[in-house]
Amino acid sequence: MTLTFHWFLPTYGDSRDVVGGGHGLAAGAAGGARPATLPYLRQIVHAAEQVGFEGALTPTGAWCEDAWLTTAMLADTTERLKFLVAFRPGLVSPTLAAQMAATFQWHSRGRLLLNVVTGGEPHEQRAYGDFLDKDERYARTDEFLHVVRSLWRGETVTHEGAHLRVEQARLNRLPDPVPDVYFGGSSAAAGPVAARHADAYLTWGEPPAAVAEKLAWVNGLAAAEGRTLRHGIRLHVISRDTAEQAWAQARRLLDGIDPATVEKVQAGLARSESEGQKRMLALHGGRRDDLEIYPNLWAGVGLVRGGAGTALVGSHTEVADRIEEYHRLGLTEFVLSGYPHLEEAYWFGEGVLPILRERGLWSHPGQHSPDEPASVPFAAAGAR
Repeated sequence: MTLTFHWFLPTYGDSRDVVGGGHGLAAGAAGGARPATLPYLRQIVHAAEQVGFEGALTPTGAWCEDAWLTTAMLADTTERLKFLVAFRPGLVSPTLAAQMAATFQWHSRGRLLLNVVTGGEPHEQRAYGDFLDKDERYARTDEFLHVVRSLWRGETVTHEGAHLRVEQARLNRLPDPVPDVYFGGSSAAAGPVAARHADAYLTWGEPPAAVAEKLAWVNGLAAAEGRTLRHGIRLHVISRDTAEQAWAQARRLLDGIDPATVEKVQAGLARSESEGQKRMLALHGGRRDDLEIYPNLWAGVGLVRGGAGTALVGSHTEVADRIEEYHRLGLTEFVLSGYPHLEEAYWFGEGVLPILRERGLWSHPGQHSPDEPASVPFAAAGAR
């Protein structure tokens, strides 16, 4: 199976420095900040589409712009790029969410993917009017996805559960195709929900041994449900022509992080109920030294950013090697990002993807190769 790559839309702003945000944290100021305007986001999606990314993840939360509205306004500026829209079940009815997905598929010609985010920060959930505890949120997500998938199959649904109730719900238009559901979660409450409803299970960028253990856990739960899942990983990336150049960029990003900011952000993240966030924090413990936690896997981003906190750092060949190593564990989808997102899309797309193509692990999803040689008029005529 060839690998699939997705990029990321920074709907909270972009910069040449690490921008915080995620899991209820304010994005804060960024050096040389680039606001998340539609013209700038269009540059990113065009770059991602050109170099060969399949889709682009758009985050959800109080710290960024709304994912549904933003991607809907970007969809008609691209031709084939898919939009992996993050959303939180429970903040909208399952019937409305199912209808929104069907509408998005109709207008985008089938380019919607859905990233279900149950939510790990109680203070942020309460700001949206959601006062359930963590286990109850996952139980509600289970009900929510049951209703949504039933509606997508064309069923008339009446459901009365502990958290959700609908009566005689039905869609006038079914999504075509049904969007794949991406789901992440490392807690005991998350696994069974992923096993029952997800098409692709996502993990954050931990060392390979930890990732292998997590995938084995989810695979066992899915097998008990009579299902198999695809697997993906969420990482940042710093890829350059040489390892020295890549690590120099990582050091530059680290030098731009104020120690007081690290202390403040880490204190905020310590409140998280997310098991995945706890695992991210354990990789660095808030320290600035010894951040290469595995060859070419750098935990520096997690000092000031919630959620995915690790980056692949190295030469294009080294980054491709690490991707291949993760692939051998069973990962087939990679959701990547970098600072700034416009330039890093080209670094990865023009540096790493051709190597993976040569290894038979990737092919450009568009009709044409992104690096076809330019045709030079009269080049064959010779000098006179």
